[in-house]
Amino acid sequence: MNKAELVEKVAKKTKFTKTQTEIALDAAIEVIQAAVSSGDEVKIVGFGTFDRASRKQRNGRNPKTGTTIVIPASRVPRFRPGKEFKSLVEPVTQA
Repeated sequence: MNKAELVEKVAKKTKFTKTQTEIALDAAIEVIQAAVSSGDEVKIVGFGTFDRASRKQRNGRNPKTGTTIVIPASRVPRFRPGKEFKSLVEPVTQA
């Protein structure tokens, strides 16, 4: 599903116009991005948590030449799904 399809489905479910829905979705994404980039967590109960993770410096290999390179430390955005979301994706089965 792409953004346009998401906007269409949310608009249909909320009975808002597509334009209103797109504005709200864009605003929500901007707020989440700003919070995570400043180091805050965004927790949406039942859905998941957006936060920032740190990756340590590590060694890698150039696949073309085979030479070893150093991959510098970095910060990356991370999403951890909540319990409810996980259970919807892969329901627990009884044996």
